Amino acid sequence: MIPPPPAIWPQPDGTPVSCREKLRMLAETHAELAQALTDAFEDAVLMGVDERAVRKVLIGMVEGLESPKRAG
Repeated sequence: MIPPPPAIWPQPDGTPVSCREKLRMLAETHAELAQALTDAFEDAVLMGVDERAVRKVLIGMVEGLESPKRAG
């Protein structure tokens, strides 16, 4: 089971995000991503892919994300 979104979304300085609209968007994005990850994982496993291999691929995707603040 994918854990729920964090109670606090920390900013780079450690203070929590407090804007309600931002928190709403973060919650929506978390729910959408959780569903997409679940679907991708289940599809791969049902097609015969080893669970550990699928997890490794998904973790690699997250680890490969580049910060938009470093781009450009």
